[in-house]
Amino acid sequence: MRVCVPMTTNILTQVRTLGALKASGYRPRSIKDELRQNLLEKIRRREKIFPGIYGFDDTVLPDIERAILSRHNILLLGLRGQAKTRLARLLVNLLDEYIPVVAGSELNDDPLTPISRYARDLIAERGDETPIEWLHRDERYVEKLATPDVSIADLVGDADPIKAANLRLPYSDERVIHFGLIPRAHRCLFVINELPDLQPRIQVALFNVLQEGDMQIRGFKLRLPLDITFVFTANPEDYTNRGSIITPLKDRIESQITTHYPTSIEIGRRITEQEARIDPAQIEAVHVPELLKDLIEEIAFAARNSEYVDKSSGVSARLTIAAYENLYSTAERRMLLNGENTTTARITDLWGVIPAITGKVEMVYEGEQEGVHAVALRLIGQAIQKTFLKYFPNPTKLRRGQEKDPYGVIKTWFSGGNIVDLLHRHKDREFLQNLEQVAGLRQFVESHNLPATEVPAFMELVLHGLAEFEVLNKEFVLHRWTFKDFLANGPLGDADDEPDVRDLLR
Repeated sequence: MRVCVPMTTNILTQVRTLGALKASGYRPRSIKDELRQNLLEKIRRREKIFPGIYGFDDTVLPDIERAILSRHNILLLGLRGQAKTRLARLLVNLLDEYIPVVAGSELNDDPLTPISRYARDLIAERGDETPIEWLHRDERYVEKLATPDVSIADLVGDADPIKAANLRLPYSDERVIHFGLIPRAHRCLFVINELPDLQPRIQVALFNVLQEGDMQIRGFKLRLPLDITFVFTANPEDYTNRGSIITPLKDRIESQITTHYPTSIEIGRRITEQEARIDPAQIEAVHVPELLKDLIEEIAFAARNSEYVDKSSGVSARLTIAAYENLYSTAERRMLLNGENTTTARITDLWGVIPAITGKVEMVYEGEQEGVHAVALRLIGQAIQKTFLKYFPNPTKLRRGQEKDPYGVIKTWFSGGNIVDLLHRHKDREFLQNLEQVAGLRQFVESHNLPATEVPAFMELVLHGLAEFEVLNKEFVLHRWTFKDFLANGPLGDADDEPDVRDLLR
């Protein structure tokens, strides 16, 4: 087996010729062996191998590690927004920090095992004085988005007539070849995103590289023994929507690994908070209760289970990331308009995240009939319902024999003809005052031993939750949410009308 003697930083800065490299004890090894050995060392040292990846510890990551230990090429198969490309890019951390290459080589030639005509000729001419360069691991990552217009020349290469003319060489001479992305990725990780989008005849060009480890360009006799680890990504929906991975190519990709969405609110929150781009000034000025962070994640879970959303298309994690950013911005905008220095995000601010929802979900026919805004409102309502039940009893399914209705005081207050208005534009003090006027509301929330700083958010949740369970009537009238008893008289408004989100946030 080929091995590589570890190189110290001091040696790396001094070795500049082929002779010095030989004297250092360096021995070449394939990139798959390199990945394998470095992974083994990280596992032994209990190091974090895929930092920033959450929710895959017991599913996807062990499969990837097994594939690397088996020296496999990998196909990551999953719906959009499941961190497939991020996983591929993190594999760079398993490469050696530096590797030696023949100076000026297009193909990252190993000085001891050159494959290009240029490197072989240079070594034959200069011998042990052949100049050596060092290639950092970050430069050994090549990524290509597969599109229908990708050609054989892009990936493999072709004869370059300008080279032929300048060098006065016939097209039969390999020195006139302009190498494509794959030969230039020799000794590198090569990632092809959205593999099914490649035309079948282009996919065929990958056969030999995967199976035999070499590649032929056009009609040249030259065959390049390339050393590449391939990582492909694909969306299962692509198999019927835009194209397919041809069966012989799938057969040559040794490990197919299926990714998935977060399986819990906690994992979803870690991903969202890590990826969201929130300005430090926003974080300082806007407080987002933990309750609202959970609600953001529940919207994504509701969308993935919704009968109106195309499940085969998926609901990307980008939905919660964009929604989280919009939540901050909605509260920040209100704070500035009110002349306040700080504010707390509210459940009513969730209607400001609707633009982040509508662009991230694909509707089935029924969803298109409902309308994308109506579906977004429904998803928010479902998220409120589910979150409400985590903290409070179901108001429509109270336990038999229960002596007292826990919502009795609140319901009685509303049945007496009282109403409460929650304006999006209200300052924090005014907003809280409107909540406080509801008899029994604060006492009900405080009886559940919730964090004192979060009590106002839970008071608002109770009103929205009771409305979602149709205990209270919730209407949008003149830029305000109005909560009242179904039979009580109140401001004119059609309860069946969906709120105009643009009016709400105006």
